[in-house]
Amino acid sequence: MIEIPVIQDPNAPVWQPPQVKAIRRKTRKVRVGDVPIGGDAPVSVQTMTKTKTTDVAGTLDQIRRAADEGCDIVRVTVNDRKAAAAMADIVKGSPLPIVADIHFNHIFALEAIKAGVAKVRINPGNIGSIDRIHQVLGAAKERGIPIRIGVNSGSLEEDILEKHGYPTAEALYESAMRHANICEEFGFRDVIISVKSTDVRLMIEAYRLIAERTDYPLHLGVTEAGTTKIGTIKSAVGIGTLLAEGIGDTIRVSLTDEPFKEVEVGKEILRSLGLASRSVEIIACPTCGRLEVDLFKITNELEERLAGIRKPVKIALLGCVVNGPGEASEADIGIAAGKGVGILYRKGEVVRRLKEEEIIDALYEEVMNFVPDESKE
Repeated sequence: MIEIPVIQDPNAPVWQPPQVKAIRRKTRKVRVGDVPIGGDAPVSVQTMTKTKTTDVAGTLDQIRRAADEGCDIVRVTVNDRKAAAAMADIVKGSPLPIVADIHFNHIFALEAIKAGVAKVRINPGNIGSIDRIHQVLGAAKERGIPIRIGVNSGSLEEDILEKHGYPTAEALYESAMRHANICEEFGFRDVIISVKSTDVRLMIEAYRLIAERTDYPLHLGVTEAGTTKIGTIKSAVGIGTLLAEGIGDTIRVSLTDEPFKEVEVGKEILRSLGLASRSVEIIACPTCGRLEVDLFKITNELEERLAGIRKPVKIALLGCVVNGPGEASEADIGIAAGKGVGILYRKGEVVRRLKEEEIIDALYEEVMNFVPDESKE
């Protein structure tokens, strides 16, 4: 075999991967309380309470916990008269704008609007006649609040299902547009649309259709995504794909878990795409046979210690000498571990050598004293 020598030009530029950033889709802007959605507004994060709405104290506790996690908007079900009667107290005590989630009975929407909610979500598949929709639109218009048309692949109108045979992207689009047109003909334009499905591919395709053909702001979500593990993956794939394409104005991660967990995942999806400023971000190696410290313990305990800290700081925890020094030096704060020790880095510079048992306390102290570089935010 003849080896052909490769001549390296020392002056040749080093190849760098292209930095491709999606152009954000231009939409009309609406406001949910004091939170703008669409236009040039940041992508907002929503969740939904899991309590009985009549349990006002429990519902407000969930809302406050979600707010502490960085939630922007929270949805509350209004499924009966007692729930409708509780909305005034919930609105009054909530630190976040409240969205009334309405199914089947438009009267509950009217009661929620009187109670002062910031938005109403209606499901076209079960809300009823055009006259009922007009009553809700009239009340919302009078109060100056938007409507979300929330289409779900599991509750499409019978005639649309009969036409398409089964839920398709075109079927979801047709359902959304049928009711968006009702709003437009009524003179109501403060409309947000969602076209959710448990099928990630169907959800992506349906949102792409809406984005291509309209200027409505879009609420993204994979409905009934499942347990925290599976739901996080499905939501990250579906919501993340669309956001990376510049599609989406507000998001909700649907998990069989506490509302603050949904917010936590939603915020991380945004941060991973550079759509939200970072809070504490811990990067840790997956570990292998080269590991010579208890990185599992260090990572878990540090994550618990830093829960709730809102500083935009990146921490790298690396367990061996292969990638450790390079990765640790690229983070704001880093540890490159060896046999029972760790080298502490700060902004790329070696600070000191630590014993394994000193690492957690030292990193916590570094985070608390860290001064972010505002030019990177």
